[in-house]
Amino acid sequence: MDAAEVQHDGSSPSKKVKSNPNALNSLREHTVVVADTGKINDIQKFQPQDATTNPSLILEAAKLPEYQALIDDAIQKGIKAYQLSKQPVQKQPKRTNSRKKKDEPENQEIVEPELPQFNFNTLNPEEQKIVIGFVTDQLSVNFGLEILKLVPGYVSTEVDARLSYDKQATIDKAKRIISLYEQAGISKDRILIKIASTWEGIQAAKALKKDGISCNMTLIFNYHQALACAQAGVRLISPFVGRILDWYAKNKSGEDYTKQNHPGVKLVTSIWNSFKKFKYDTIVMAASLRLVDEATELCGCDRMTIPIKLLNDLQGLEGAVLEPKLRVENLEKLNIEKVTVDEKTYRWEMNQDAMGTEKLNEGIRKFAQDLETLENVIKQKLTQNNQ
Repeated sequence: MDAAEVQHDGSSPSKKVKSNPNALNSLREHTVVVADTGKINDIQKFQPQDATTNPSLILEAAKLPEYQALIDDAIQKGIKAYQLSKQPVQKQPKRTNSRKKKDEPENQEIVEPELPQFNFNTLNPEEQKIVIGFVTDQLSVNFGLEILKLVPGYVSTEVDARLSYDKQATIDKAKRIISLYEQAGISKDRILIKIASTWEGIQAAKALKKDGISCNMTLIFNYHQALACAQAGVRLISPFVGRILDWYAKNKSGEDYTKQNHPGVKLVTSIWNSFKKFKYDTIVMAASLRLVDEATELCGCDRMTIPIKLLNDLQGLEGAVLEPKLRVENLEKLNIEKVTVDEKTYRWEMNQDAMGTEKLNEGIRKFAQDLETLENVIKQKLTQNNQ
């Protein structure tokens, strides 16, 4: 049986080709398809198992008029969260006798304090920053909540990329995101917290796992980076296929990078082979896919998160039948050394990998820049609301 046939969360690729055979439906027989978008209409069209979001995708969607209600709701809830955070903690009076009094009500209604009128423009810069943070967190969750109405599996919600080198801050932000989902009635079992795969990020994911919080370790560009995630017991990793090719095309041009020679395809294949051979439970989800050949050469991978353009391209290849390239039957003839990755090994191997180091840091910068742009959009709305 193909390892991709039974997934770790119980989901599995469809074994029945849809009424209109094409490359996308054929791919779904061997790999769980995930939509890489923040646009609800696209998810409705392609009906993926899971969906991933990030600040770049949310920023793109937030510019569209059909999502303004999600922004307005996030602003209202973010303001309320800020105001409640400023309220003094109400201490419960201590009882001298632990027994409940006869006339004490069974269920006392929790009454929220009356909140003062809010004016964003009267806050100092640090206070404004806190409000914007509350709103941004809520907006990410709002998009996730809409997506969860349409997908049966996970939605990935990203932690602030600016926290990528701060283990404790990443943990705290992840727990806040999970608490917002739980307040909306969504179990943490449906959520993957998306964290950049720095050493600190991996250790944060390891700690979060102890609290039952699963993570999607993103921006994977290096084999040892991926092994460190698997050995930390994380739920899922996202190696970035297309961005790896970008680096090679720019820095080592003139080579044949098609099909099996594609450096991103080769990395994902080596990671998948190692994970299956040594029975790591971590799901491998190929990401940053752009080309049909990338998807077909990685057919059989546990998951693929695919942008809408490529989903359309695959759907347009009518009559195509794909065969899995990643198969457990192939593992017997592979000589793979088992390597333990500690912090020293992680940092040295990343140091020796110019592509991995550059693309990881570039990815963090890009997500941080897009988050800051999104925060500026929110700040402008908050400012206008009080004029």
